[in-house]
Amino acid sequence: MTDQPAPLRIDIVSDVVCPWCIIGYRQLALALKATGTVAEVHWHPFELNPNMPAEGQNLREHIAEKYGASAEQSEQTRAQMTELGKGLDITFSYGPDSRIRNTFGAHQLIHWAETLDREHDMKMALFSAYFTKGRDVADPTVLAEIAGSIGLDRDAATEVLEDGRYAADVRQAEHTWTSRGIQGVPAMVFDSEHLVTGAQGEDNYKMILQKLAEMRVA
Repeated sequence: MTDQPAPLRIDIVSDVVCPWCIIGYRQLALALKATGTVAEVHWHPFELNPNMPAEGQNLREHIAEKYGASAEQSEQTRAQMTELGKGLDITFSYGPDSRIRNTFGAHQLIHWAETLDREHDMKMALFSAYFTKGRDVADPTVLAEIAGSIGLDRDAATEVLEDGRYAADVRQAEHTWTSRGIQGVPAMVFDSEHLVTGAQGEDNYKMILQKLAEMRVA
């Protein structure tokens, strides 16, 4: 019997309010399926806006302040992103009142879910809650409800957020990746050594996976 290769390890550094992170992941997932690649995906925290206050900020205002984009440019980008999402089973529900949120609590919830082997499910639920349902992913009550929606103990989630037991772990993880030069997301590291940044598109991910497969058997 031929030994099967070990699953490809893929570390993804991302934020739950980063649209290109969910776009990039869905593109990668399609490429994994198309190439028959067996992979283990591990999610890691990154905060696009670590100093964002609890009430968040209007998304249009935030984009204008942070990137200097005009209202027209911002609308065009979101329209393009919404159209791109349709082909990836992502519903972006942007509106005039959409807000950017602080995600430190969300990352703590993901860390907790990892201890229960539910990290990926939590990450996907948070993406959906924020982008499709427009929920406030900085609100501990909302976060606990999201945990409950995937079958985790809502009260336990509330306790995790209230006592901050994973706050230091999340900060350390964030520092680990930024100290390695990660300044933007999504950032994907394949086999613990090959870094790919940004949402590359399904075809590019397929080429990357095929090249890695060749390297692994060389």
